Amino acid sequence: MSHVPPIAAESFVEKPLQKQSDITLLYRLYPFIRPQVPVLMLAILIVVAVTLLELSIPYITKVAIDSYLVPRYFATGESSGPKTPMIPIRISGPAAREIVEKHKDLFVVHDKETVLISRENLGRLNVGEIALIRKNDIRKTAAAAALVVAVAFAMFVLNFAQVMIMEYAGQKIMHSLRMKVFSHIQSQCVDFFLQNPVGRLVTRTTNDIQNMHEMFTSVLTFFFKDVFLVAGVATALVLISPHLALACFTVLPVAVLAAVFFTGAARKPFRMMRIKIAEINSIVSETIEGISILHIFSQEAGNFKKFSAANMGYYLAGIRQIHVVAVFMPIIEMLGTVALAIVIYTGGRGVLSGAITIGILAAFIAYIKMFFRPIRDIAEKYNITQNAMASAERIFQILSTNMPDGHEKTAAPVSPPLQIENIEFHDVHFSYVSDEPVLKGVSFSVKKGETAAIVGPTGSGKTTVANLIMRFYEPTRGDITVNGIDISEIPLQKLRKKIGFVMQDPFLFSGTLRDNILFGKQELSDDELGKIIELANCGPVVARLENGVDTVISGNGTSLSSGQRQLVSIARAFASDPDLVLFDEATSYIDLETEACIKRALANLSRNRITIIIAHRLATVRNADNILVMRHGKIIESGTHEQLIDKQGYYCRMSRMGL
Repeated sequence: MSHVPPIAAESFVEKPLQKQSDITLLYRLYPFIRPQVPVLMLAILIVVAVTLLELSIPYITKVAIDSYLVPRYFATGESSGPKTPMIPIRISGPAAREIVEKHKDLFVVHDKETVLISRENLGRLNVGEIALIRKNDIRKTAAAAALVVAVAFAMFVLNFAQVMIMEYAGQKIMHSLRMKVFSHIQSQCVDFFLQNPVGRLVTRTTNDIQNMHEMFTSVLTFFFKDVFLVAGVATALVLISPHLALACFTVLPVAVLAAVFFTGAARKPFRMMRIKIAEINSIVSETIEGISILHIFSQEAGNFKKFSAANMGYYLAGIRQIHVVAVFMPIIEMLGTVALAIVIYTGGRGVLSGAITIGILAAFIAYIKMFFRPIRDIAEKYNITQNAMASAERIFQILSTNMPDGHEKTAAPVSPPLQIENIEFHDVHFSYVSDEPVLKGVSFSVKKGETAAIVGPTGSGKTTVANLIMRFYEPTRGDITVNGIDISEIPLQKLRKKIGFVMQDPFLFSGTLRDNILFGKQELSDDELGKIIELANCGPVVARLENGVDTVISGNGTSLSSGQRQLVSIARAFASDPDLVLFDEATSYIDLETEACIKRALANLSRNRITIIIAHRLATVRNADNILVMRHGKIIESGTHEQLIDKQGYYCRMSRMGL
């Protein structure tokens, strides 16, 4: 196996990012939000309607109290003497008139439809008489109650519609963002995945995007609702009683200072929590993938310690976030209670002095409770927003890291269809890391129908040659040509479709064996598939499976042996009908019997194609048309097996060592 780029341990540790403002992050999110703007505007209009309905309930209560339950008093008596508070009652119906006639000494006639009675005299009537003379007030009170119920029902319908609309918009936004992240990750080159562990990328694509769900579905509209509600309540308070409203607003400066403190202190813990959860996911992913190695080397305790450190970091960040919330929320609750106390005291004095009515006091109490609720909600929404913005920072970190898989040149593309007739390396140099060359002036050519083998010790650069042919990397210097055309001028997908790559440790995806063999070639018939399986010597593998090619295999084909997976990968290469076949240590980990089976399959696959074999064991390349011997990144010998043995050089020494 050839040299691979070193991976620093630090690459698996999440690093703090340079803080971006919420406005900047929202601007970067806007392309994903823009298609849903009409839906969001509809949701905001619904929220405005709900807010107006919610604001109407305390006012309806005030009207019911002041107009029907405890009407405003009419004062009577001589101007120089004390005035007696009187309750106005509209007379409706003969029964009510009879009661007034019966107790005319208790009533004062105000006009033809209205009489006045003091609270003391009203208490002298029995319950039935009071119900009759106040029948009109009772009916209007019932109408007010019905109106409140209607408002509540309308709020239910609108809230339901708003939730459904926002969930739809939020899910669409997350769908677009997730597709963008996945597409971006899938388009990156191998180096990108060496620098970003699996757990980190999984966290970005799943947890971080899901973490933004509540911001998309609730914060965007409920922020407007809370702002409208605060403005609406403040306006209602001022309109109802400016003096009492001013008394209540004395607590607002403290609330504003608390909010400023909260917004400044909440961001850092959320950012740290997103960092630590990605570290946790990376460690868990590595643990699952390397569990056998952990057990073999008895490193469970050390790995647990590493996980414990990351988990403790997440715990401490969570505690810091809780501390901030635990300080802010009680402050807002206390300020709300203080404002309520101010209303009760100041409003109570106003009621006793006759400056305001009981209905105004009741409305103020309801509005004050309503006033501090959105302030608390805005803080909670900010809490959610900071969590989402911390996730957005990590998502855009991935999206900003652009290491595309292949660098297309602007030269004229190869006309379809591509048929690879020959491939040539011209003085190719390559380095994974600066000043650490892996290939040093490699030159060779292979034509259609020829087989070239690349042999040499570990780290000599053999697999790097295959990586350059597949364009996982670009040469540092020199050229690679296909049919005389620079390989970088050929569209990447077109090139790779004509290359069959049989790796040292083949990867199989979850799904059926058929899916893994065809792998995008679903148009092939069952007869064609059967022929491919026969040529790949994969028949015995299929025969052992309960459902044949339709058997579902687990991730990476763990239910199959190494040799069986290798045969399936050869069948997959057959299905792509390549012009060029790359074998990278294809028989390294298998027994002799399976190796013989694989060799026959490889011979079938190589027929009438360009074949490049990368091997450790010389026995697998004896029949190659040209054997390239690599050492320290250079081709030091080349020729057939017999020619190289006759040279008595490095290849001959390798052969004598039994390699």
